[in-house]
Amino acid sequence: MSYSSNDHTYALCAYKESAFLEECVKSLIAQTLSSNILIATSTPNEHITSIAQKYDLPIYINEGEKGIGGDWNFAYSKANTPLITIAHQDDIYEPTYTEEMLDYINKSKNPIIYFSGYGELRNGEKIYNNSLLKIKKLMLSPLKIRAFWTSRFVRRRILSLGCPICCPAVTFVQKMVGENPFTNDYLSDIDWQQWEMQSRKKGSFVYNSKPLMCHRIHEESATTEIIGDSKRSKEDFDMFCKFWPRPIAKFIAKLYSNSEKSNNV
Repeated sequence: MSYSSNDHTYALCAYKESAFLEECVKSLIAQTLSSNILIATSTPNEHITSIAQKYDLPIYINEGEKGIGGDWNFAYSKANTPLITIAHQDDIYEPTYTEEMLDYINKSKNPIIYFSGYGELRNGEKIYNNSLLKIKKLMLSPLKIRAFWTSRFVRRRILSLGCPICCPAVTFVQKMVGENPFTNDYLSDIDWQQWEMQSRKKGSFVYNSKPLMCHRIHEESATTEIIGDSKRSKEDFDMFCKFWPRPIAKFIAKLYSNSEKSNNV
């Protein structure tokens, strides 16, 4: 099957009154190939509504299950297209994200997810080569070889060492991923949990190593807050236990925790 830009939706999750929401919207509108954009929120307010109206975007209010998993599932469910990217309000996308995503997916065999490389936004500056990003690029390097896209063994070995896949850089193929892919079991590793589940399926993890989006690191971001509160440690250990015996999982989790500290502002 060949997908077009009409088959893709950016489901943008908005929360409270982010100063960066409009910048994210502008990056989606500026794509070289235009696709669908919607805004989903569980915290409706004038700020979000005004931006939706300014750019003539549909806005959906989540009145059901809350939490990160509930909010992501709600946004995902409102995208009535085969391909879905869950955009986060603080992040930005490079202009060719949609174009390159479609090109890669259309050239792949039975795609489950597509994901690009990514950079970080710190104090307005794009960063691509700090120590954490270098490690994650190294972890994903086997997937630069297209023959490995369909290898469950390779993708599970990568995920057994941590989570190098940035959630907002991912496009889901709905027919493969299914409905309500996320759970509220975790706070910080909800995406890693999802990749682990999808890694068991027959199909392709389609990887484009170009950094086609930037994830903003700042004091109010959910990731920074979670790491600051040390809520991640138990979840990391649980995830490593899906791949390793408990003593090894405990050792790797400690090393992983130290590497993730670079996410602190």
